[in-house]
Amino acid sequence: MTVESVHPEAQPRAASDLREPPLAGGGVPLLGHGWKMVRDPLAFMSRLRDHGDVVRLKLGPKTVYAVTTPELTGALALSTDFEIAGPLWESLEGLLGKEGVATANGPRHRRQRRTMQPAFRLDAIPGYGPIMEEEAHAVTVRWQPGEIIDCTFESFRIAVRVAARCLLRGAYMDARAERLAAALDTLFRGMYRRMVIPLGPLYKLPVPANRAFNRALADFHLLVDEIVTERRASGQKPNDLLTALLEAKDENGDPIGEQEIHDQVVAILTAGAETVGSTIMWLLHVLAEHPEHAERVRAEVESVTGGRPVAFEDARRLRHTNNVVVEAMRLRPAIWILTRRAVSDTSLGGYRIPAGADIVYSPYAIQRDPKSYRDNLRFEPDRWLPERAKEVPKYAMSPFGVGNRKCPSDHFSMAMLTLITAALAGAYRFEQVPGSKDATRVGITLHPNKLLLRTLPRG
Repeated sequence: MTVESVHPEAQPRAASDLREPPLAGGGVPLLGHGWKMVRDPLAFMSRLRDHGDVVRLKLGPKTVYAVTTPELTGALALSTDFEIAGPLWESLEGLLGKEGVATANGPRHRRQRRTMQPAFRLDAIPGYGPIMEEEAHAVTVRWQPGEIIDCTFESFRIAVRVAARCLLRGAYMDARAERLAAALDTLFRGMYRRMVIPLGPLYKLPVPANRAFNRALADFHLLVDEIVTERRASGQKPNDLLTALLEAKDENGDPIGEQEIHDQVVAILTAGAETVGSTIMWLLHVLAEHPEHAERVRAEVESVTGGRPVAFEDARRLRHTNNVVVEAMRLRPAIWILTRRAVSDTSLGGYRIPAGADIVYSPYAIQRDPKSYRDNLRFEPDRWLPERAKEVPKYAMSPFGVGNRKCPSDHFSMAMLTLITAALAGAYRFEQVPGSKDATRVGITLHPNKLLLRTLPRG
């Protein structure tokens, strides 16, 4: 998928021509629409399209503008009138910090992108191939026929090991994968509550939920410090992203600070664990709930490999497998909500947006919009065949973002997800077992609440 610039307003409008966005109904005193965002956020965000292209919300005392169309979300992401900020990023500040690539703006962000980009160039991705192959096949060996798999832990474990071995060149994550998975799950649920109901001082009270959140946050940052300390103590300088960070210079030619290094490693692990891990969980769910597509993946792998273990070089030929991955990300995006902030008085879609206003949009709602997709709620990988993909409006499917905030690891992640899906579908069939709860668990990211699958040998 490619992206180009869009101009939703061909001619600039005079300020007097701009409209005030409509206010969504259903707000309650004090909490505004925050209550709906806690009770059923996915349905609430999906219904906003019925009220207009841009809609005002109240989150506690704060007014927020929701954007509901693909065209305007593309314009929002590409416009210099908006920057990375708003309730999402404020809620994530305790985790991501202020100095990493995820939250930086302006010259700092451009310099950080230049530091990270070599690790994710197209010609660099094949160098990670052997590691991805090893990890994909290690899973099929580690899991045994008839075993019940806790997909939350195992998905995070796969994602963390690949990210650590490829980008941080460390096997030291083995013993820490479970800590990372537990910490991030607690953090991302707590941060979502802080975003939609911003009751700042109340989150400092020593109640059990706040204590658990603070413990998870402290453990996660300790884990990052351990990674950096161990690399420095080793004296090794492998050609990886962590070495690039440790040797990076700032705008004045001086080494970047310790806090920036810390925040950059946080960004790597958060993306590598939480977002990719959540996507692996949904792919395992797909293999269990759609055996016809699992069988098509297995048959495609057999056709391409002739029975040998699937290799990294096979990934580009596994077209249906790739389409299964894309369709899973369409229906179940790990990152389902994003925010921006207006840096000056501006407009969007003919509506007035004041300086300092926060804007929110939902890739989940955009990617399920019946105006963009026929049979919008149906799992249909063939909609991504070249002749059918042309029907999808621009920006109606942007799983890795657009513009200068596009995730630099998009090709890396797609190669990994395709290879893992191929290896698992080739080795096993999957079925849910009693106790499995595949309802969506909503935090800053989405993943199944508790997915338990039994591995069944291929007949």
